[in-house]
Amino acid sequence: MADAPRTQLRVGRLTKAHGLKGAIKLELYTDDPERRFVPGAEFSLQVPAESPWHGKHLVLRDLRWYNGMPVAFFEGVDDRTAAEALLKAILWVENVDLEEAEPDAWYDHQLVGLAVVRDGSKVGEVVRVDHFPAQDLLIVKTPSGEVMVPFVQAIVPDVDVTAGVVTVTPPAGLFEEIADDDAPTGDADGSTGSAASAE
Repeated sequence: MADAPRTQLRVGRLTKAHGLKGAIKLELYTDDPERRFVPGAEFSLQVPAESPWHGKHLVLRDLRWYNGMPVAFFEGVDDRTAAEALLKAILWVENVDLEEAEPDAWYDHQLVGLAVVRDGSKVGEVVRVDHFPAQDLLIVKTPSGEVMVPFVQAIVPDVDVTAGVVTVTPPAGLFEEIADDDAPTGDADGSTGSAASAE
């Protein structure tokens, strides 16, 4: 039997130094911190290329909770200066078994190539996923160019990997902005004849 496919899983972001001994407040991107953040857990880092931590890993010493906020302690991060050098770093777990996928967690390779559907009609295809500290963006290729779609529940309410479909409910103008660059100026009444203009 072949081994189950494995990949990376993004599990958190370091947000703020806590105290003077290297502790760092953590924003969780996982519903299962008790499994992901155990002493000895190792994380790869998504940081700018100029960061001294670029290409390095962190090993967790301890995870504690202060006023409901998770605070992480890492090996080799022993003072506030070291902690501050890691702020905004995104933590990834390597070689995660795909069968361990968490609810509502998808991997980039699962999303790329999916059809993007709005109101029952295909509007484009996911070509990549961009990860940023605030949120992820689905980059959708449309006939008029690429559209950046915030990967949040309000705009992307459903992902069906099996069916190959991402359902979107974008705000007005998100997909039309690119098309408008080359769109006709419209008739005297301002109508362009675009179906998207009718709500």
